[in-house]
Amino acid sequence: MKIKCIITDDEPMARKGLRGYIDKIEFLTLIGECEDAIQLNAMLKTRQVDLIFLDIEMPEMTGIELLSNLTNSPKVIIVSAYEQYALKGYEFDVVDYLLKPVSFDRFLKSVNRVHDLFQTEQKEGDDYIFVKSDKQLKKIMFKDILFIESMENYVIIQTTSSKEVVYTTLKQIYESLPSNIFYQTHRSYIVNINQINAIDGNQLNINSYKIPVARNFKDEIFHLILNNRLISKN
Repeated sequence: MKIKCIITDDEPMARKGLRGYIDKIEFLTLIGECEDAIQLNAMLKTRQVDLIFLDIEMPEMTGIELLSNLTNSPKVIIVSAYEQYALKGYEFDVVDYLLKPVSFDRFLKSVNRVHDLFQTEQKEGDDYIFVKSDKQLKKIMFKDILFIESMENYVIIQTTSSKEVVYTTLKQIYESLPSNIFYQTHRSYIVNINQINAIDGNQLNINSYKIPVARNFKDEIFHLILNNRLISKN
C-alpha cells in the first residue's frame, strides 16, 4: 500500500530534509508541501491524505491549533524543535513526536509504525459497503467497483456486473472507501485503481469506459498509478 503524505513546516530546510527521507521510503508518496497550517487546512479540503508531517511553531496558526480544529484528521507525526508540546500533541492522538534535527533512523522507526497501523486497520476493516439502491440495501464488494460517477444529487456506482444509483454525494461515499484502492480523478469521478486497463492521454480506460482525469489531479494520479510499474525504452 502507498501512504499519501503532506509536509507542513515554515522552514524550507526542514521541508527539504523530510522530502529527502520520504523519497527513500517505498511505501510513502509525497503529494504536497505547505508552509503553514492555513495552507494545510486548505489542502486537506481538496486532497485525500493519509499522513501529515506537522510542525508546531508556525505563523498565524500553530500545528496544535490546527489539530484542535480538524475532524477526522489523517494520521499525524509532529516534527518540532520544541519538546514541551509533546504531551499536548499526544492529546490529539498523534502517532509520534519527532524532535528536530530528525535522524533518518528515528524517521524510519516512526513511519514504520504508521505503516503497521494501516496494515492492521486494513486487516480489521471490511472489504465491502452497503448502499441503498432501488429501495434495497445492497452489499457491494470493493474489488467489484469499477468507478463512481457523481450526477448532481446522486452517484452512480458502476461495478463489474451492475449499475447502482445511490442518493448521496461523491464526498460522502469517498470517505467510506479504502484510500489505498480508490482515488478521485475528477470532481465527478472516483476510480478503483486496480481496475484501470490503460492510460490514454487525459483519460483512464476501465473496461469499455473512459474516465477523465482533471488537470489538478493528473500529476498525483499518474504518479500513483505508474510508480515503480512503468517500463520504458530508453
